[in-house]
Amino acid sequence: MSDAAPRPGHTQRESVFRRPVRGARGPAPAHSRDDIVAAAIAIADSDGLAAVSMRAVAKRLDTGAASLYRYLSSRDDLLDLMADRVATELRPYPEPDGDWLDGMVRMAHAQRAVHERHPWLAELSRRPSAIGPEALAFFDACLRVMEPVPASVMAKFEAVATMNGISILFARQRTGGEAFTFAGLDVTRYPHLAAALAQAPAAPPAIDLFERAQRSLLRGLLTPTWQA
Repeated sequence: MSDAAPRPGHTQRESVFRRPVRGARGPAPAHSRDDIVAAAIAIADSDGLAAVSMRAVAKRLDTGAASLYRYLSSRDDLLDLMADRVATELRPYPEPDGDWLDGMVRMAHAQRAVHERHPWLAELSRRPSAIGPEALAFFDACLRVMEPVPASVMAKFEAVATMNGISILFARQRTGGEAFTFAGLDVTRYPHLAAALAQAPAAPPAIDLFERAQRSLLRGLLTPTWQA
């Protein structure tokens, strides 16, 4: 959700999470708001976020687009609900067990998995949006896991944001196709790169790059220098 003040002449959109699930007037609904959100997610999963429109969702539900506006005021409402719905897949949250770093890494793996299942979700992170209850629950669970850490609240907020950013980055690489390789490229003009590639490959690390990156960043952000 954006905290910026609305521009002159611009009416700030009320959060869909603060409004009734449907309007009080009109005949009994044929579909619930949950049905609408599920249909929109199915479209986004198969055809991408650009394919999600009120008309497309209505067609999938075999109803008229106008009927959806009894539940939602705009496509923005629908996108907010979609993001919060897939956030339910981050559950169950790890129980605090004294090892906050392990707990946060488990949260990071869950975040990455959700973004791999729903590649369109990363696009929503770049738009002003209303924060829903599931997103708040995830943030609260992260803070609960980090409760034993003697770091500032700001440092913990930064840790959650960094953890999420790294998770999205790795998920996008996973869903974006094959990884980049130097095979077949002439690197003779680049001596440092050529020397590095000429070395015998080392044994792969016991922990994959994603987990090493998360552990290093979280430890660096939340652990005092003298304890690192």
